[in-house]
Amino acid sequence: MKIAMIGLGRMGGNMALRLLRGGQQVVAYNRTFAKARALENDGAMAVERLEQVADALETPRVLWLMLPAGKAVDEHLQRLVPTLQQGDIVVEGGNSFWRDDLRRAEFCSQNGVRYLDAGVSGGIWGLENGYCMMLGGDHDAYEHLRPLLDTLAPPAGHMYCGPVGAGHFVKMVHNGIEYGMMQAYAEGFELLDASPYAAGLDYAELSQLWNRGSVVRSWLLELLEQVFAQDGQLEQLEAFVDDSGEGRWTVQQAIESAVPAEVLTIALMRRFRSRQASSFSDRLLAALRNAFGGHAVVSSKEK
Repeated sequence: MKIAMIGLGRMGGNMALRLLRGGQQVVAYNRTFAKARALENDGAMAVERLEQVADALETPRVLWLMLPAGKAVDEHLQRLVPTLQQGDIVVEGGNSFWRDDLRRAEFCSQNGVRYLDAGVSGGIWGLENGYCMMLGGDHDAYEHLRPLLDTLAPPAGHMYCGPVGAGHFVKMVHNGIEYGMMQAYAEGFELLDASPYAAGLDYAELSQLWNRGSVVRSWLLELLEQVFAQDGQLEQLEAFVDDSGEGRWTVQQAIESAVPAEVLTIALMRRFRSRQASSFSDRLLAALRNAFGGHAVVSSKEK
């Protein structure tokens, strides 16, 4: 099949490569044209202008967007959709908020274009291992895309999740769970590092061990093994953890649905906490302990 990949960053570029290596035809577009040109050696057809993409495809056209969530997606759709025809398919594969899919699908529908929202997981390892994909929207469009999805995913690695928004909603919850899992590993290894047995533990070896039949085995532990092999005490890193937005959306949804998602919420709060070198709340707690109990405090001048 032939597909246009629009947005060739870390995910989009590797997805285009996986499609090419799987025998699919790729039309490559990126705002920085050099990224599209770089894929020509792998068999892609690079186009320089967004308005040229439709002319490079056969009907029904398939266009897959891998762009930063938000304004960039809307701007590209506003320029792309008028160039398309009845029955063409647009896939929004970035980390978009699922409610944004509802209005985007309506805009596409008004122009006769079918819309799919795709939550994509796999990160920088997807090129080699395949991408896990959760899709929502037009079911017939999903069925039409099966050859492309089978190429991008490992066996049984994609799923139709329901109507418009379902794909990104499921991916949102997936990322919320990811926050909780990462936080659990972080706290567990911190507890080990504070124990009297820390000096005798090789964390890379332990990560490998826990992936051999343990109930806590996971791909995240595989990655931890690699991380610890390179930097056993993580001394090269600052304790600053960003968030992409999906963790926030997950917690907001938990509030709206009255679902007590305590672990996912706390995991998000800990990411916020990591960005505060000396938080006001901690200083306030120290001041209160000193005020009511005379407990020792450390002056900022003593640090």
